[in-house]
Amino acid sequence: MKVSGPEIGELRYIKGVGPKRSLIFQKIGIHSVRDLLYLFPRRYEDRSHFAPLNNLPINEPITCRGEIVDVKFKPIRGMPLVEVLIGDDTGTLHAVWFNQPYLKKLFLCGQQVILYGKIELYQKHVQMSKPEFEIVESPEAESIHTGRITPIYPLTEGLFQRSLRTTLKEAVERHLDDVVTDILPPELRSELDLMPLDRALREMHLPSSFEELEKARRRIVFDEFFSFELQLFLKVKAIRTQYQAPAFKISPDLMTDFKCSLPFELTKSQEKAILDLVKDLGQTVPMNRLLQGEVGSGKTVVAAFAFLAAHRSGLQSAFLIPTEILAEQHYRTLLKFLEPVGIRPGLLTKSTETDKRSRLIAELKQGKVSVVVGTHALLQDDVRFKDLGLLVVDEQHKFGVHQRNQLLQKTPRPHQLVMTATPIPRTLALTVYADLDISVMKELPQGRQPVRTYWITRKKQPEVFEHMASRIQKGEQAYIVFPLIDETEKADLLAAKKEYERLRKTVFAKFRMGLVHGKLERSEREAAMRSFSRGEIDILVATSVIEVGVDQPNATMMIIENAERFGLAQLHQLRGRIGRGRLESDCFLFGEPTTDEGKIRLRLLTKLNDGFLIADEDLKLRGQGDLWGTRQSGEPLFRVAHPITDETILLQTRREAQKLISGISGDSSQKTPAWVQKYLEQMPKTD
Repeated sequence: MKVSGPEIGELRYIKGVGPKRSLIFQKIGIHSVRDLLYLFPRRYEDRSHFAPLNNLPINEPITCRGEIVDVKFKPIRGMPLVEVLIGDDTGTLHAVWFNQPYLKKLFLCGQQVILYGKIELYQKHVQMSKPEFEIVESPEAESIHTGRITPIYPLTEGLFQRSLRTTLKEAVERHLDDVVTDILPPELRSELDLMPLDRALREMHLPSSFEELEKARRRIVFDEFFSFELQLFLKVKAIRTQYQAPAFKISPDLMTDFKCSLPFELTKSQEKAILDLVKDLGQTVPMNRLLQGEVGSGKTVVAAFAFLAAHRSGLQSAFLIPTEILAEQHYRTLLKFLEPVGIRPGLLTKSTETDKRSRLIAELKQGKVSVVVGTHALLQDDVRFKDLGLLVVDEQHKFGVHQRNQLLQKTPRPHQLVMTATPIPRTLALTVYADLDISVMKELPQGRQPVRTYWITRKKQPEVFEHMASRIQKGEQAYIVFPLIDETEKADLLAAKKEYERLRKTVFAKFRMGLVHGKLERSEREAAMRSFSRGEIDILVATSVIEVGVDQPNATMMIIENAERFGLAQLHQLRGRIGRGRLESDCFLFGEPTTDEGKIRLRLLTKLNDGFLIADEDLKLRGQGDLWGTRQSGEPLFRVAHPITDETILLQTRREAQKLISGISGDSSQKTPAWVQKYLEQMPKTD
């Protein structure tokens, strides 16, 4: 029976929901029947095969079916017991429930019941404790909770599996046709062999077989990726049609001049990245490019070329960096690259002296300074440029969206280059940084030594400390890193402080030590890191705040305590603080993981030095939920789809969306096909 009238689509009018339960659903973002239909199971259990009662495997989950032969209630003090005996043609089985006395009235002799649970031996007979059950009218009756492929839903306070399954079954059977329309053109569905949407939603909640469930999942994954890619390409097209950037005048000898000014040869990765920039910067379409590469792969050199190209075109550049110490480090590096070609960059941070700041701001307005390196201080209202043509952002996820866009709101719009030292799997880059063209740098400069990594137990700690002390005596430096996790932040902080004090007074008493953690004032933290970079500290005890830290070629050793508490990609980033010079470097992972995943993570790090392979493995282990902090919300980007396991569908939807949007001429908001607009309106939104 179809629902009609004003209640169509309203959650509270679904049988069994009502106003009170609808408020519980609203807490998890479900406000309508359509929202409810997109609350997908997190997994499925195969409860479709009935085991005969005379052959039940011990300690394995099974589904069985029989007739209720006997019902007993035992009012044991503190733990009342309901015991049901069921039978089939082959034998009998005892099922027991504790602390649920109301069940004695629910079960009646002669009823057909389906049970799902684990079999155990109890006093020489087999029994099933606290099984899921379903009373059915006849042996042929269809079940919801057992006797089929059963969906298992994510729950929140006030929601329970049995009632949620019943609600979803009601929504699918009585409301789905009223609230769901398949907007995808039939010819496209046919070409791509996609299941109709109504059938796909039905199979996701009430699967008829695993084969049909897989087809249904493929349709839902396609929709999630396709709607995302359509929104992406419409956004990119809007930027490219609404904004113009200044076209750089790049002469053929620019690359030659730049190479001659460097004291080393460019790697092939650097040359390829520079050619990507040459292609982009010569156009009036605003460049929006991501340059991702290993720690130490030489991304700053590529940025320096872009700054030179802007300068030769009479334009200014801004280099936006998340911390003062990194800004100072990049500034010193750029001086070496740019002074030989006649450019002296400016530096603007919170610590810049008032007189210097005033002079620099005036020179930026007049166009006398062509390159400025800075932190959030560059985003102040009084900082203005005469002709800003290029914005380079380092580790953009350290800035808010509004902050990143602040310097782009110029006419003409500056070109943008985003740099990150976090290697990102290709498929994930197509989502997290999907609106950027991507250049990848995997190659390290000549002479760089791979970091030797060891996973060792606490018993070996004295040997490691002895090894570290001997190398420090030769003039090298070291890090000792502690985890800092929100749930136990206080305890971890005390552990770092306590260990710092212990080591400073005992094992490393004759060495200079420093301590850095997130609770220090930024000025104190950066002062300690500056001291370390100047060689005034031998051993820096730190938390993960050094993940994006100083470039200190003399630092050759690192100990990571409780290494199992870090993600794989984060461990690689931390390890990247050493091995930045020509000396051999060692990283020691102290960890005693209790899970298989933790052991796999540490084992992988000892075998892999390729950050991109590590990023792939990290995504497989951790899922897409946090994306290493590149998405501030921490929520998965998609409900069902996964960028790695569903890579084939992701690339397919990207091709289809690109083909469709590239065929639109002019202002995309005016020319977008009507079905695309309707399709996007009905799809759950992604950020």
